[in-house]
Amino acid sequence: MTDTTPPEESALSQISSAWRDIAQSAARSLGLNRSDTSVSPKNLKHMMSDCLSGRGGDVSARMRTAELGRTYLELDIGGKKSFLKLLAEDFCANEDSIRQAADEYLSAKNDAERVIAAYHLRQSSSPERLKLLTQFNALPNGVKFLVDLRTDLLKFKDKDPYLEALDRDLQQLLNSWFDTGFLDFVEMTWNTSAALLEKLITYEAVHQITSWGDLRNRLDSDRRCYALFHPRMPDEPLAFVEVALVKGLASNVQKILDEDAPLGDPRDADTAIFYSITNTQKGLRGISFGEHLIKQVVQHLSHEMPWITSFATLSPVPGFRSWLADLESNLFQDGVTKEEMQQLKYKTGAEDAKTAIFLCFQDLEWFENKELSELLRGPLSRLCVAYFLEKDSKGRALDPVARFHLKNGAQLNQINWLGDRSDKGISQAGGIMVNYRYDLSEIEKNHERFINDGRVAMSSQVKSYLKQLGGALGKESTLQKLRRTFSGNTDA
Repeated sequence: MTDTTPPEESALSQISSAWRDIAQSAARSLGLNRSDTSVSPKNLKHMMSDCLSGRGGDVSARMRTAELGRTYLELDIGGKKSFLKLLAEDFCANEDSIRQAADEYLSAKNDAERVIAAYHLRQSSSPERLKLLTQFNALPNGVKFLVDLRTDLLKFKDKDPYLEALDRDLQQLLNSWFDTGFLDFVEMTWNTSAALLEKLITYEAVHQITSWGDLRNRLDSDRRCYALFHPRMPDEPLAFVEVALVKGLASNVQKILDEDAPLGDPRDADTAIFYSITNTQKGLRGISFGEHLIKQVVQHLSHEMPWITSFATLSPVPGFRSWLADLESNLFQDGVTKEEMQQLKYKTGAEDAKTAIFLCFQDLEWFENKELSELLRGPLSRLCVAYFLEKDSKGRALDPVARFHLKNGAQLNQINWLGDRSDKGISQAGGIMVNYRYDLSEIEKNHERFINDGRVAMSSQVKSYLKQLGGALGKESTLQKLRRTFSGNTDA
């Protein structure tokens, strides 16, 4: 673990010797001076046009494309942004050709003419840059290059309409290449190559892997780790999931990650807990692999270990604390019983629940205080259930993790008080973790209800917290929808 280079900045190091040979050959044949690191927009446009010209056949095209890629990788941040703007603005679809093709389609007199005109319209609306980007697919590590290029593009595009259009083109291209039917499902073990295991350490985004010993613990006999790979990126996991084989629902992630905990016997387990799911490639944002990966794992484990009958996650609630901070004071009252409010007032001197709870948070070790943590348990658990029913400005579930699992057809199954005592868990979610349960017989129904009606499938334990919410929730307010939503969940 000596290489600290961020994955998104390591594209140049991943270009193979074959690509370097191609680029150097191109430099000689095209008369380019590689010692000159200053590349003008005029020269860049000339290089891009040469790649599209087809002059010299496929071999020359590969040489020019490799040289263009090498040039991009050696630019600084400002140069890369200028490169992408040039590609977006000067190699978009030709408006005159689109108008001409549209007129041809509208004036078609019969089906045969319309079919041909429709083809011409599709061709004319396809930008030149799409053809140029596709040429990288023929190069070693060319697919990885495009994934990293999109990582850069996502940083730069802001609201620039040309860069937005370039991003849509690139995402469309990557979507077709990264169809789940093309992906390889691989179990990662301690015998996997050290280079790939190091990638797991680097990419882990949910629970940091702190050492090789920590990683070995996560790959022991009572654990599993599965990843998805693309054949053109065999050294880069696209997504991976870490699984604990346990008896009953796991409610605390520190117990799962404890390197000193006794080794469990997989034959005694009845539950597979997905405790970390990571998408590794920022350039593939918007192309989700998690749903496919989870279903693959369920199918694989059901076949390998038929005694595993329950599949669930142990998931973080990353936006809960920030949501609490923005929640109106009167709605806090709905999560606190009269007796709890009296105790909170006695502890803090505050007259309202929100002030009292955030005064408790000022004690950075509040979760280690048994009396204080038990006092906060009920209010925060109830409000957490309310949080899961909140929507963002686009009408989606506010919590991104919930949005992913509920869309996949999971059930919000259990609220786990102080399930994550790490600094991250406390600061983001007040220590709360949840279990989303994947019941194979209910997945399709839960998915349809969530997508069509926004209804969240809940267990009886979760519903019990929701039923305890009262007061202002019956009024027209930002959380008034909870009553209406809950009425549609009685059979979930």
